[in-house]
Amino acid sequence: MTICTTLRSAILVSGFLSLALAAEPALTREGKYWVEVRSGSEPMAPSTRLRITSRGAVTLNGMPRPELSYELKIRVKASSVAEARLLANRFGVHIAKQGGNAMYLVVQRGDGMADLQVKAPRAAPETTIATTEGAVAFYDLDGGVQAETGGGAVAADRIKGNIVVRTAGGDITLGSVGGNADCTTAGGKITASLVRGEATFETGGGDISAQEVHGLVHATTMAGSIRIRNAGSAVIASTGGGPIDVGQAHGVVTARNSGGPVKVGSAEGVRCENAGGGVNLDNISGSVRVSTAIGSIIASLLAGKPMSDSFLSTGGGDITVIIPSNLGVTIRAQNELAGNIRRIVSDFPGISVRVEGGQVVAEGPVNGGGPILRISGTGGTIFIKRQH
Repeated sequence: MTICTTLRSAILVSGFLSLALAAEPALTREGKYWVEVRSGSEPMAPSTRLRITSRGAVTLNGMPRPELSYELKIRVKASSVAEARLLANRFGVHIAKQGGNAMYLVVQRGDGMADLQVKAPRAAPETTIATTEGAVAFYDLDGGVQAETGGGAVAADRIKGNIVVRTAGGDITLGSVGGNADCTTAGGKITASLVRGEATFETGGGDISAQEVHGLVHATTMAGSIRIRNAGSAVIASTGGGPIDVGQAHGVVTARNSGGPVKVGSAEGVRCENAGGGVNLDNISGSVRVSTAIGSIIASLLAGKPMSDSFLSTGGGDITVIIPSNLGVTIRAQNELAGNIRRIVSDFPGISVRVEGGQVVAEGPVNGGGPILRISGTGGTIFIKRQH
């Protein structure tokens, strides 16, 4: 059952509380539109759940008073005042209560657009906003919010609870979210400043950018970049074409890229599959498993933290591994010969390099040995370097 259907059913069950106006609001001219503004209010307990459904843009602001108030700006196209009045009157605004714990604000559709501004108690435990078309924005709320629009941008800030956002076409912009954030847009970018819980971001065609997420990050875009500056847990990132850039992750980074570079500044393990682009890893611990069809790999291992068995492979490009002096690993590397034994270059005397069949092979302990690091290259050079 959709949000709008639920709201209509609840209204039929509970009945409308009509907000009668003493006189018809004035019509004014704004460009090609006739404009009418309606307003009203109703007492609302802070513990009440709120449902809003409309056609057009919706903005909700949380306030520290026990009241629901609204302002509806109706815009219609008409050749005369009389025709404009007829069209504007087809819009209706109703507030309905269901029991003692739910309130509904409904804008009945007319021929035109209606932008809705709402103020409600910020302590409301749950808020739902649904509009068939137009932007949605909500600010300063303590509870959770679900927002859905048939086409328009969504913005939110200073939300203490969880949020769920769905838009059929538009950008999603988040400021501070105190809980989890679950956001999907069919065609737009997603930007977040702070999410204190987990974050799930999905877009059919746009970039994803998050400054700080305290929990798990799951980011998917069909065509765009993914940039996560700081994640308090693992990061799972997938793009059909564009760079993936994770600054810091306190967990494993899993990256899938069909056509673009991957960069990780710090992580407790990396899983990366790249169909066409280089991979650059810094300050990496744990298990590293990276493969790219074409592109170079640079992996700088983190001193002072243990490694696990790892694997690096490229079908076309150089591989450079930088190993600190206090990290023990065992190297097993192979590269195509192409008439040059210098296809594997090592700073460590304990690694022996030899020709074996049509390949150059290198094996041996580094800093006393440890977990196995397998390296496989084709069409480039493998560099095993000491960190200075």
